[in-house]
Amino acid sequence: MVRVEYDPSQVSYETLLDRFWHIHNPTTKNRQGLDFGSQYRSVIFFHDDEQKAVAIASRDAQDRSGEHRKKIVTEILPAPEFWRAEEYHQQYYDKHGIAACRF
Repeated sequence: MVRVEYDPSQVSYETLLDRFWHIHNPTTKNRQGLDFGSQYRSVIFFHDDEQKAVAIASRDAQDRSGEHRKKIVTEILPAPEFWRAEEYHQQYYDKHGIAACRF
C-alpha cells in the first residue's frame, strides 16, 4: 500500500485519481504485470464519504470510457491504519537501480 499525501491547493483529488487509472492495470485482480497476489490488487482507500463518492464516480467513468478492454476491478475501501514499511523497503527501486514506475 502506498500512502499519498497531497496539498489540494496544488492538485485535486480528481487529478490524482485520473493519474492512478493510467499508471497501472485496474482490470486485473490481485496482479500487476508479472507480480501476483493480494498485495498487488488495485484498490483506492478513502478517508471520508466525499472521497468515497468521488472515487466511485471516477471508477465508474473510467469503466464507461472504453479505455479498458475488461471491466475495472479496483476496490474502493475505507482507509485502514497505515504502517510505514521497514527501512529496506523505502526507496526500493532507487536503492536497487530499478526503473519500473511510469510517472
